[in-house]
Amino acid sequence: MKLGAFSVSLSVKDINISKSFYENLGFQVFGGDITQNWLIMKNESCIIGLFQGMFEKNILTFNPGWNENAENLNSFTDIRDLQKQLKAKGIKMLSEADESSEGPASFTIEDPDGNPILVDQHV
Repeated sequence: MKLGAFSVSLSVKDINISKSFYENLGFQVFGGDITQNWLIMKNESCIIGLFQGMFEKNILTFNPGWNENAENLNSFTDIRDLQKQLKAKGIKMLSEADESSEGPASFTIEDPDGNPILVDQHV
């Protein structure tokens, strides 16, 4: 099962302090908007998102259709197909993609320890 580009979305208390901390670890701003309290930061192929005041827990994030540079892939498994495969395996959906739609969509699941996993397709 190919889930796409992987990143960790961190719920941070102060985005400016977090930005400085991760810059000291070699991360650079890759996307986002600090005035809206969110940034995407990258260090080689490692990607983290910093989000202030947007969600309670840290989230594991997968982006079908993208590589680690947020570039569209020519071939990938559509999010609706991934969702069907996971449902067939008995994995409970916390939120679902509309299976009659096309293009961008997302679904959320949770691992056995309560860690949220967001699968978010942008193409």
